[in-house]
Amino acid sequence: MSGNAFLRVVLALALGALSASGVAAQSTPTGPAAAAPPPGDALVPAKPVLEPKAIEILKASSARLAAARSMSFTAVASYESPSLPGPALVYSTTSQVTLQRPDKLKVMTPGDGPASEFYYDGKVMMAFVPAENLVAVADAPPTIDATLEAAYKTAGIYFPFTDAIVADPYGDIAKNMELAFYIGQSRVVGGTTTDMVAYSSDGVFVQMWIGAQDKLPRRARAVFRNDPLRLRHEVNFSNWQLGNAITPGTFTSAKASSAKRIPFAHPDPGPPPAGSAPVKAQ
Repeated sequence: MSGNAFLRVVLALALGALSASGVAAQSTPTGPAAAAPPPGDALVPAKPVLEPKAIEILKASSARLAAARSMSFTAVASYESPSLPGPALVYSTTSQVTLQRPDKLKVMTPGDGPASEFYYDGKVMMAFVPAENLVAVADAPPTIDATLEAAYKTAGIYFPFTDAIVADPYGDIAKNMELAFYIGQSRVVGGTTTDMVAYSSDGVFVQMWIGAQDKLPRRARAVFRNDPLRLRHEVNFSNWQLGNAITPGTFTSAKASSAKRIPFAHPDPGPPPAGSAPVKAQ
């Protein structure tokens, strides 16, 4: 397996999407393709609306996450991908996430494809594929936010739960927020009562389910404005632990460190995959 092939695997797993040429249904189309949806601007009203209640809930959730010096959670991400007959197929990944602010992160990701592991210990970041025993290693910036940005820019690595682990979740989405409104409550998501809010920021329309009492995200569903197929991206959060003690050595791996090394580089010189967006360092 070449270095570029390995990094395509890492990228695909990090984004939670598999290459359409490799996993899309190979059936011959039997009918006309689905009609294109209306233009992306239909996702946002002509006049921006920022409802105070929605803003309050988003800020409260951000504050709860930002205040946690350490946390762990499970994120199950599902992505729609076009099939040859037309209707979208769904692929999923499960990520076990552990972090310690401001400079440590571990993401273990099995999925509908080869598993991947990502480690950041404050000095070095490693992207490891156990099945191939290959690892990409690079020096890393001194914060989680800056490392997420560096991983995206250098190797196209993007995690679908990034908005939950940056230093200031609300600050990131507020910069370009065009719309925010309160929907109501749900008692069927995440095993608890959640407040449902929707917002549009930086070309993404997102619906979120946030714990009414603990203010922790339970589900996020996104549609990208420039995606003509309106493919949906969903992340479900569970097993939240905030302020938990972290075992020494959590954010590195002797097995990954001893694997065959290849360059930490972007698998493609072209633009990043649709539906991904970099985090900006604070």
